[in-house]
Amino acid sequence: MVRKGMVLVWLLLAGCDAPSPYFSAVAPVRMTVGGSTFDLRRRGRLVEAVRVNPQYAPRLGPVAARAGVAMARMTGCRVRGLRGDQALILGILDCDAADSGAY
Repeated sequence: MVRKGMVLVWLLLAGCDAPSPYFSAVAPVRMTVGGSTFDLRRRGRLVEAVRVNPQYAPRLGPVAARAGVAMARMTGCRVRGLRGDQALILGILDCDAADSGAY
């Protein structure tokens, strides 16, 4: 029974750094800002940042700020808004119409 439980734990943990379905077809760009490492995926004016490094009890405020910096660096656009939690953050970009295509 212990082995079955361990397999289930490993399967659940393997999904922790997976993108949401909307971004699953987009190849990630890995970037580190201020000690937080993110896999970034862009579709149009949305960017998803999945934090992939372990951090002890991270608060959303500092992690979101770092994710916003990573999103701006990756896209060259201003980040208009951030939503999410410490592990997965969605950014809304403020780009020119010509710059709003997939990354």
